Amino acid sequence: MDNLDSIDRSLLRLLQEDGRRTTLDLAERVGLSPTGTSQRVKRLFKDRFITAVRAVLDPQKIGRGTLVFIEVRLDHTAPHVFDRFAKAVAKATEVLECHMVVGGFDYLVKARIPDMAAYQSFLQEVILPLPGVRETHTYASIGNVKPDALLPV
Repeated sequence: MDNLDSIDRSLLRLLQEDGRRTTLDLAERVGLSPTGTSQRVKRLFKDRFITAVRAVLDPQKIGRGTLVFIEVRLDHTAPHVFDRFAKAVAKATEVLECHMVVGGFDYLVKARIPDMAAYQSFLQEVILPLPGVRETHTYASIGNVKPDALLPV
């Protein structure tokens, strides 16, 4: 982040808040010309400070209102087992994120499902058949205390 000045940081904050801001709006807020602002935003994309711009959907409205976190322990901790698991979990559409972690288990899976009634089939048909799965522990979210936190810049 050493190569970011205060204007770059402001642009990153503004775009995190609302990725649909126009170049004119951004320019007015940071005190640059629209051309200068556009060039900076293009550079922020090119240098991968900004990796995507997308719509954030309401999970309830699209039938994915239940958020679950699943600890997954694999039966072996060998590279080929990790690779097979990672490739298979990447194909599961319900899975939003999957992190390899250090601690009492191997992966932490974040998934959105329609409701708890659908959870059992999700576990039996998607998670447990993943390569190498030995044990799981699930935590259902009952409230989001800090949703969509912005990264400090």
